[in-house]
Amino acid sequence: MSHVRVFKHYIPTPFVLLALFELTVMVICFSFVTGVYGDGAVDLYEFTGALGFGLVLVTAMVSMGVYPSYIREGFTGMMLRTAVAFFLIGGIALASAYYLVPALRVDSILLSQAGLASFLVITVVRWGAAGIIDYDSLKRRVVILGTGRQAERIATRLRRRVDQRGFTIHAFLRTDAGEDRITPHGIAVTHSQEPLIEYCKANRIQEIVVALDERRRDDPGGHGAPLDELLDCKLSGIDVTNVIEFFEREVGKIPLDLLSPGWMVFSQGFVHKPFDTRTERILDITAGLILLAVSWPIMLIVALAIVVEDRNFAVLYRQQRVGLNGRIFKVLKFRSMTRRAEPDGRARWAAERETRVTRVGRFIRKSRIDELPQIFNVLAGQMSFVGPRPERPEFVDTLADQIPFYSERHRVKPGITGWAQLCYPYGASVADAREKLEFDLYYLKNHSVMLDLMILIQTVEIVLIGEGAR
Repeated sequence: MSHVRVFKHYIPTPFVLLALFELTVMVICFSFVTGVYGDGAVDLYEFTGALGFGLVLVTAMVSMGVYPSYIREGFTGMMLRTAVAFFLIGGIALASAYYLVPALRVDSILLSQAGLASFLVITVVRWGAAGIIDYDSLKRRVVILGTGRQAERIATRLRRRVDQRGFTIHAFLRTDAGEDRITPHGIAVTHSQEPLIEYCKANRIQEIVVALDERRRDDPGGHGAPLDELLDCKLSGIDVTNVIEFFEREVGKIPLDLLSPGWMVFSQGFVHKPFDTRTERILDITAGLILLAVSWPIMLIVALAIVVEDRNFAVLYRQQRVGLNGRIFKVLKFRSMTRRAEPDGRARWAAERETRVTRVGRFIRKSRIDELPQIFNVLAGQMSFVGPRPERPEFVDTLADQIPFYSERHRVKPGITGWAQLCYPYGASVADAREKLEFDLYYLKNHSVMLDLMILIQTVEIVLIGEGAR
């Protein structure tokens, strides 16, 4: 199994196993330090403290994107993120927890020793696990059935090793008279004459991804899906997956060019229960009040900085955005651009090297502080903490005309952060909006309170590193 599905969200199995193993390491290190340098014994109370210690640090590592970072940045990048998670985020979180609940407090020297011991052991564990996780022999062996347009999407989007985290493509299998759009990309195509079940057994195939442009059994061109053979494979224990679900699982997005209303109607997901809506609203209000109580000094400093730099008391920027079910509302942000950013009144995408941004504005955009006033939008029920980013009505009208299913993103409340913001950098074009919509549709399909919490945790990485800000 390449992924574990937790609350409708796919998580790579190696990351789950590594996180659980490292949690065990941290509990043991904490208990050992407490037992050796403390009172010499570990009781239930101290074990509970050790478990809390481990859970806080694992959560901190998740917030810094530690587990997928090896794929992108290698061992060094992964350990740098781990150090930030341990000694900055984890340290602040543990100090806050001990301050709020004094009964949980641990001697600072013991805590430092436990943290350092855990970090050193985890470094050794990671060094050994980094190579093992990437072994092809541990990955799911996949064959792509088809060589046409749908298969080409896999060949062009998932051909790099970094994209194949939990699987390896054994072959693209061509059916009789099927169009070959794979070979021009420099990828070999296999045309097997033996039954599909025999081919899969001989090559130890664990999953068949059906990427046929025409799936009807009675297709006159002979391009249809071999349903009898696929059924034989499925009943023999080989997973059979369609190409959209394959992208959903492996990339966390739903490809627009392969999507149809029929698939959306009959697929699992795209369901929003009243209980989840009420729970999300309670969490939004609770988190909004807590964040407001914590962040008001920062907001006051930013407001003063804007006044000093621009010599103007208009510190907030109100702009129309499209919200739930297409309703228009005014989003609140700290003003980061000059007062005459749009002198002709025309809406413009933000450029990569934006000249309209002030010096204070550049900092608060990079750190996402400019979005803190949106807490009031959340408390007013116009936004949620997690959801698709709200766009301006002028852009929405254009994008809805050019991008299919674009209006579906308004089925949930817009958010301050979201799945698309985690997975894709800042978008400033129709092409970027199309790419981000694929991630928004994934969120729309798998929307849950737990997914929202996971997105909020991982947003810490964006705030600290500044990825995607413009």
